[in-house]
Amino acid sequence: MNTVTAATVIVIAKQPVPGRVKTRLQTEFTPSEAAALARACLSDTLAAVQDTSVRRSVVARDGDPGPWLPAGFVVVPQRGDGLDERIAAAFEDAYAGAPMMLIGMDTPQVTPELLEIDWAEHDAVLGLTEDGGYWCLGLRKPDRRALVGVPMSTDHTGADQLYRLEQLGYRVLLLPTLRDLDTPLDAAVIAARYPSLRVSRLHRRLHHSAHPGLLFEKALGGTQVVATGTDGQAVPSLSEVDRWRAPADDVDRLALSRCEGPVLDIGCGPGRIVTALAERGIPALGVDISAQAVLLTTKRGAPALRRPVQEPLPGEGRWGSVLLMDGNIGIGGAPELLLRRCAELVRPNGMVLVEVDPDDYLDDTQPIVLRTHQGRRSTPLPWARVGSRAVLHHARTANLLATEDWRANNRAFLTFRRSPTQLPKAHMASEAG
Repeated sequence: MNTVTAATVIVIAKQPVPGRVKTRLQTEFTPSEAAALARACLSDTLAAVQDTSVRRSVVARDGDPGPWLPAGFVVVPQRGDGLDERIAAAFEDAYAGAPMMLIGMDTPQVTPELLEIDWAEHDAVLGLTEDGGYWCLGLRKPDRRALVGVPMSTDHTGADQLYRLEQLGYRVLLLPTLRDLDTPLDAAVIAARYPSLRVSRLHRRLHHSAHPGLLFEKALGGTQVVATGTDGQAVPSLSEVDRWRAPADDVDRLALSRCEGPVLDIGCGPGRIVTALAERGIPALGVDISAQAVLLTTKRGAPALRRPVQEPLPGEGRWGSVLLMDGNIGIGGAPELLLRRCAELVRPNGMVLVEVDPDDYLDDTQPIVLRTHQGRRSTPLPWARVGSRAVLHHARTANLLATEDWRANNRAFLTFRRSPTQLPKAHMASEAG
């Protein structure tokens, strides 16, 4: 029997314009980055088509062609109202008397082998996607009956399309199910499974630049960055980089007047607290996971160490005071574990000073994200925003005894003393710093 393969491959594509393509990616990427991912996705798809032996390659485009379009492709504009009509029209406009296969631009992992599959014993080819759609449709000749009226962009579009073909008497060859790249999770999965793709390489670069630590370092360098909950609501206490970069203020100095040396400042940031302690003649060390924070602290002439708080630290069990200023009780998203770690670090009867949220009843352990004014959004960062009631509860389980609760200028603080009871080792979340 003679083999039948597609003589024409049609790629139905939308011009990758920021704000018009891959909008679901914009929960994690800026519109420009989402458009860049779409462009890389399209380039991977077109490259797979170029590597086939098909006689004609067609792009049915919505928008203007750009540098993403390689030489050798015939370009036809999309026409029709809905996607079903545009697909039907693409088959009509690309038809050259031989079987055709139409694919989308959202499956960059497609291979030449899939596009050159033999479907001699079938009338049509259909490749479904994991989200319920389909990534390819092959027809021997145009047939509007097979397409117009099929609901598009639903979680049952693929099943509806298959049903329509079978109702028309088509013998359908089903190809392997692929995953569309529509959401940040799709992008991460495809990048992990197919690391050599253009879109995967771009995703790795963008994902690396979206690490919260990198955006925090940008903030310390002067970039405007705002901390928000995953609901998009701003968290003012975590966005006060200008105050952190400035010298210690009156409230800071009031807190530091309670400290007994030597002092360990956890999450020291740019070092205003460690510097103020040094000016008072109190030995102090700052620790932070940010290289920029440590650099800024040491430039002020104060000592700092780049290290997560859960890793071994100098002087464990001998610090006179441990500080969690500026809401750093939220580090790692597990206040109880962080307080237990602080209790390990201070000497018997040593002090732990915690700045809490002014809302006594707040107890929010949802992650936060960092956002720049240019629209860059970090990946979620484990964090907790807690008021005095939650911290007092966690401190009791950490064998820390509350000794003071005080407020100044809409900032709230608690101080604790370590109980002489021996504490088991805390197991901190890996994101604590």
